[in-house]
Amino acid sequence: MHTSPAHAAPHDAREIETLEDFDATVAARSTLAGCRVQSVDLTDRTRELLAHDTGGAVFLGCPMREEAAAKVRADGALVFPPVPNLPFDPYRGRLYTPDELFASLEKGYEGTPDALSYAWFQRTRADGDIFASMLRSVHDDAVSDALDELLRHARVVGVMGGHAMARGTDAYAGAARLGRELSRSGWTVATGGGPGAMEAANLGAYAAPYEDAMLDEACELLGRTPSFTPSVTEWALRAFEVREHWPKGNHSVGIPTWFYGHEPPNAFASHIAKYFANALREDGLLARSNAGVVFLPGAAGTVQEIFDNATPNYYASRGEPTPMVLVDREHWTERLPTWPLLRSLARERSMESRIALVDRIEEAPAMLKRLAG
Repeated sequence: MHTSPAHAAPHDAREIETLEDFDATVAARSTLAGCRVQSVDLTDRTRELLAHDTGGAVFLGCPMREEAAAKVRADGALVFPPVPNLPFDPYRGRLYTPDELFASLEKGYEGTPDALSYAWFQRTRADGDIFASMLRSVHDDAVSDALDELLRHARVVGVMGGHAMARGTDAYAGAARLGRELSRSGWTVATGGGPGAMEAANLGAYAAPYEDAMLDEACELLGRTPSFTPSVTEWALRAFEVREHWPKGNHSVGIPTWFYGHEPPNAFASHIAKYFANALREDGLLARSNAGVVFLPGAAGTVQEIFDNATPNYYASRGEPTPMVLVDREHWTERLPTWPLLRSLARERSMESRIALVDRIEEAPAMLKRLAG
């Protein structure tokens, strides 16, 4: 019997997140020691599990036959079995896709994995069940790990703005053009993953490979269902109609949360890092926007994001300050006078040369490039 006194990840730990990756690993080595196998269905890999040393491995939510499970445990591996009757996988190795979260949408949004996960969250949060709390934490950590893997070498620009921006408006079209220009410039667009300005920026990134007229047509089509109220189903179906018309969009990232369950994720972010904990989601979105952030007009949530971003820039706690571009002078100096305070904070600090206020959304990409140096 093989035993392992500790299962903390060694420096050469290998994450196995697909069946193809598992097969390649067992073909190349005689031991799975140090491997972390995430949500891979190993039901048909009993022979390989019996033939390989699995001491020191960790299996997270991997279905396997009882014979294989007994042998793996006897080897000294840690086995976290799948949790039944959950609408989500807490051990998942990859980010969500729109198709996954909106599965069975044609039957109504209420029956999709996204809506069912929110309902589970609401129910278990009220119960105060420590097991449910642990599952949420494991899930969110797995999502963060997958997000880090996706963005490891990416130049990420965050686009922040409110959920109330309606499809069919000039503001929505402007935010979409911003996302398109950022994506065409080689940046990975990241948003809060919800509706409104967030959806518009993800749509723009999606539209980047197409001729300019495509985005105009898409905005016109989406404008027939301006908001996710009163029907999330109709709102989301309209987005999938756009994707069906133009199926080869560019990638972008959405980082929404079930904490705000009334805000559905948008279908134009190719990779969706959805969290239960909103604090993890907000900090993670800003921390990963390593090439800067564009702040579109918004309310309390966007104001909070501005200063969440300004704080590490002020103290240089994440290294060199990253660019911050606020869009709409009237909004940020009169309606919500955030800019004067931000400018005062930045004065005579290294972040002073990395903040800017522009009048029009079309000015934001060029200003972002200028601030980045």
